[in-house]
Amino acid sequence: MKKLLIFLCVVSVSFAMEAQITTPAPSPASKLMQKVGLTDVTVDYSRPSMRGRTIFGNLVPYDKLWRTGANAYTTISFSTDVTIAGQEVKAGTYSIFTKPTASNWEVFFYTDTQGGGTPRDWDDSKVVAKATVETFQMPVNVETFTITIDDLTNNGANLGIMWEKTYLAVPFGVPADVTVMKDIEATMAGPSAGDYYTAAVYYLNEDKDISKAKEWMDKAMSMTKEPRFWQLRQQSLIYAKAGDKKAAIETAKKSLTAAEAAGNDDYVKMNKDSLKEWGAL
Repeated sequence: MKKLLIFLCVVSVSFAMEAQITTPAPSPASKLMQKVGLTDVTVDYSRPSMRGRTIFGNLVPYDKLWRTGANAYTTISFSTDVTIAGQEVKAGTYSIFTKPTASNWEVFFYTDTQGGGTPRDWDDSKVVAKATVETFQMPVNVETFTITIDDLTNNGANLGIMWEKTYLAVPFGVPADVTVMKDIEATMAGPSAGDYYTAAVYYLNEDKDISKAKEWMDKAMSMTKEPRFWQLRQQSLIYAKAGDKKAAIETAKKSLTAAEAAGNDDYVKMNKDSLKEWGAL
């Protein structure tokens, strides 16, 4: 009898496991990804629907903190520093909470990103930005809670929130112009020390025009305040290949001294081997 009961329990558990049914989530998860200027913006949130209910002032009370969606915290991620309503916000991920009223909303960007509902213990010090924005009434209902990124420019956009007949937009700015201007200035100023160095070493290793490699390496070193031992090592090899043994020896000795100071035995040995080969040891 005991064995029969155990068998029936096993059969019941197996049947229950096989009979699991997957149904659609009432507030499905959504991910919004948008490039704004040069900044990647990602919003992760869940989307409840009206289903015949009155939303604002009822399901979502006025003058009370709301999680701005459903289920887990709604979050927004920025790949660069941004400004939100004129406030500087570092690159990273933040949760979005709101406090709706009939005419405007307070929108909070909060550093805690894990959890559901609203924080049990709200901490004002974790608010990285706050915006108070006017709401607009739309002529038709938006059945499902929706977050958008609207009005794109190279330097910013609006984070839109809409549900029922309510729409609001939180402006944010991105540093595209600053980044582009820096790139333009750097490019227009000509190649960097690193560019000259990389090109020179490539020419050395690929047995190309060694006089051009020497020219570029000299330019790179003149632009480098304190050349490192591995840079000096490459410069000495270029000098040697170009037939300037004196300069090669002088530069190898500098590389050797710097490598010894850094405790890099590999470069110490390589420099000593070269100096011996060139008759300096």
